[in-house]
Amino acid sequence: MNVVVLLLTAALVLVVAVLAAAGAGKLARLDGTTYPTALTRAATAFTAVLTLATAVAGALTALLT
Repeated sequence: MNVVVLLLTAALVLVVAVLAAAGAGKLARLDGTTYPTALTRAATAFTAVLTLATAVAGALTALLT
């Protein structure tokens, strides 16, 4: 059961990260930036969401064990 919860949580984090990246890229394009700049901003947003999720998971693990 724990493996299923772990996999579902990882999938949810990835979906949220992709949605944040898509939103950041779209907002960058609406702002008038070039495609490479928009892609860079999207990648930065994707990385930031994954980093935040990792930090939260680490903090929760430290608290619960």
